[in-house]
Amino acid sequence: MPQLVSKPLNWFKTNPQVRKTFDEADLHRLGESLKVKQLLPVLCQPDGTLIAGERRYRAAKLVGLPSLEVKIADETLSDSQIRIWQLTENMQRADLSGHEKWLGCAELMCMNPGWALKDLAEHLHLDPSMVTRLLSPSRTSTAWQEALAAGKVGISDCYAASKLTEAAEQAAMLVLKLSGASRDSIEQAGRKSRTGTATAVRVQKVRCVLPNGVNVVVSGEGVSLDESIEALGLAIKEMRRAKELGYTAKTFAAAMKDKANAG
Repeated sequence: MPQLVSKPLNWFKTNPQVRKTFDEADLHRLGESLKVKQLLPVLCQPDGTLIAGERRYRAAKLVGLPSLEVKIADETLSDSQIRIWQLTENMQRADLSGHEKWLGCAELMCMNPGWALKDLAEHLHLDPSMVTRLLSPSRTSTAWQEALAAGKVGISDCYAASKLTEAAEQAAMLVLKLSGASRDSIEQAGRKSRTGTATAVRVQKVRCVLPNGVNVVVSGEGVSLDESIEALGLAIKEMRRAKELGYTAKTFAAAMKDKANAG
């Protein structure tokens, strides 16, 4: 059985955790509450390496606490066992991001190549359908995964995108999501794409934020994703023709403005 003791903060060691980001204001609030009472002990390996509770450890350091209560495992745990402890403790917490949950689950599956999804669900005490959703970013494009890491999309959005097998379909759905479409619209667009019907969801403006920070916007009285893709194709042709004629971005913009006024 793990032994419950009190240890000074300089006894603890840290290793990479499931949680990747820590909010200092949140840590300070937690630290102040630890001054009153530590409700949950941290969990450590026999050598002091933290298994679960790094957030409490960081909070204690921030407010100057001298020690923490700790449960020390009675035997050294494997990397896979450590990740299970960490994910099980953090999975239900609202402040663990969808990106962190995905990475944690994906890492456990890599550590245990013989596992099926039901095995991961059993170890984390989750419903298998939830595990399917948490691992869905693995079946999406890099752009979707980057958007998840940036907090621009959620696990449910990635799950909808993961049902599309074509890269172009996933890319189109991401544009739709980043333009402000609701989750229901995303799901509807996905269903229509899988059944081969046109993506008829219309918005006033479709905005695509590119990795280099450039914004590409298609606007109108109401444009669908298919119409936006077609419009961008025509715009690229116009820009390439202008480049061949020696236009700069400034002269091209002026020419397009004159063309619009003439129309």
